Amino acid sequence: MKLLLDFLPVIIFFIVYKATDNIILATAVLIPATLAQMLYTWIRTHTIEKMQLVTLALVVLLGGATVLFHDKTFIQWKPTVVNWLFALAFLGSQYIGSKPIVQRLMESNLELPDFVWRKLNIAWVIFFILMGGLNLAVAYSLSEEAWVNFKLFGMLGLTLIFILLQGLYMSRHIQSDSRE
Repeated sequence: MKLLLDFLPVIIFFIVYKATDNIILATAVLIPATLAQMLYTWIRTHTIEKMQLVTLALVVLLGGATVLFHDKTFIQWKPTVVNWLFALAFLGSQYIGSKPIVQRLMESNLELPDFVWRKLNIAWVIFFILMGGLNLAVAYSLSEEAWVNFKLFGMLGLTLIFILLQGLYMSRHIQSDSRE
């Protein structure tokens, strides 16, 4: 459910783009859709993750620049900037603080050895770097429509595959709960 909620503004962007063939209008709709998503999350949980705030700020900043200057380049760079900032945050968490980000996000649900948490965290760093680069490759080598399709289906699909692969890796290392 959370993954669907996270991708909802992108889905709305996609629908508006497909209906109008206008990336500027789709971006103009993306901004309030992302704000509404954050408001819904806040009302439901009374918390907003830092990564969600970063994404919101970049949607408003780069999406706003896209609409203001009628230049799709800004919105096309947004996924890359988001992914590379996440990569930097995950990498930094390997050295700052007592636990990598992936462990902080998931340890309440499962217990893994420290070396596995670190490997998972580095895997996310690499994934975010590659996704950012792939976004630029698609944006600059394929059509606008291909990039919009990739933004929804390609990025979502690759993320789901990556999560499944991580699940398989984690399943080999899950430690039993000593409280059972």
